[in-house]
Amino acid sequence: MRFATVATPDGGTTAALLDGQTWRALPAADLSALLAGGSLAQAAAQAGDAVRDAVPVLPLPAPGKVICCGLNYAEHIRETGRELPQYPTLFPKYADTLTGPDADLVLPAGLQLDWEVELAVVVGATLRHADRATALAGIAGYTVANDISVRDWQYRTLEWFQGKAWDASTPVGPVLVTPDEVDPVAGLEVICRVNGEEMQRGNTSTLVFDSADLLAYISTFTVLRPGDLVLTGTPGGVGVARDPQRFLADGDVVETEISGIGTLRNTVRLTG
Repeated sequence: MRFATVATPDGGTTAALLDGQTWRALPAADLSALLAGGSLAQAAAQAGDAVRDAVPVLPLPAPGKVICCGLNYAEHIRETGRELPQYPTLFPKYADTLTGPDADLVLPAGLQLDWEVELAVVVGATLRHADRATALAGIAGYTVANDISVRDWQYRTLEWFQGKAWDASTPVGPVLVTPDEVDPVAGLEVICRVNGEEMQRGNTSTLVFDSADLLAYISTFTVLRPGDLVLTGTPGGVGVARDPQRFLADGDVVETEISGIGTLRNTVRLTG
């Protein structure tokens, strides 16, 4: 099944289920609220009228936690000159960091902006000290994210947080796809293009720590709840690792795509 948060003609939003080519309204304003109130399968049984002129927006506007994994594709780890990790490299974001699948990326001029296409896992159950099987069963679905990184701020210190949590810098969407439709372990193509030029191409089958591994590991030290979001890392091809380095400029169009899920299209708008 495919779910989204869609804009409605009255200027609001609603959680929605894709029925063929039609989005049907669900009993919540967005997927964050829908997941907090119960399972997606239960909600799907309550699908209502078609939403006229539905446009997917940020699917999860209010996750309690956004946790990201860095250095999780073998080729990306190699391009940074590091060894394969024994444990996941994790850092947090805030809900304020997230933005919609077609939103402009409005940031100050002069920053070293870099692209990072990522598979994002949407938590569908409360997970605490979960084993792998429990974590796998607790996945509500998958979506696409672009962990836009401000490299000059990221590398000011050994901690990455300040380069990863700029407001409205992380596009997510356009839809949430349930695990019965896509299987990252079997392999999903993960692609990033800038102005139509392919910059990244990887496959989720090569993740060092897959979705269930990450949820189980994270749940050991902090509880995960329905609607939380876990980003699984990016493949090789980021701008900072190129020779010469390449960063995003004003007007650049960044497309981040995962097969079987969808594509984000975001235009960079630099100010000041």
